[in-house]
Amino acid sequence: MMDPSRTHKKVPVAELDRSACLGPDGAVAQVARCLKMISGRWKLPILFRLYADGMQRSSLLLRDIPDVSQKMLTQHLRELEDDGLVRRTDFGEKPPRVEYRLTDRGEALMPVLLAARQFSEEHDRAV
Repeated sequence: MMDPSRTHKKVPVAELDRSACLGPDGAVAQVARCLKMISGRWKLPILFRLYADGMQRSSLLLRDIPDVSQKMLTQHLRELEDDGLVRRTDFGEKPPRVEYRLTDRGEALMPVLLAARQFSEEHDRAV
């Protein structure tokens, strides 16, 4: 039996309610949009490093994330910035000094990612 406090989030099953799940603004589309934001080999490591340390320069990210190239790090940081998950601060100095941190939107995503981690840990043993 479903927890009564969760019934407001229940996925609709009636024929007329399918658009709430499968429509262009439905649950499936929203989750797919979220997954697209974090898809890419290096995006999760970037997000977790920024969550753990608050702020990072690209050189530190490059050092802390094994096997990532400068090109891929820059590309994924730009994509995360475009999606509003990461903020880039350029201090306009010579030599260049640029820092990255999570935005409020990025911070709001982290409990979801931590819940996914917990789900994986708990269900890894069941497989």
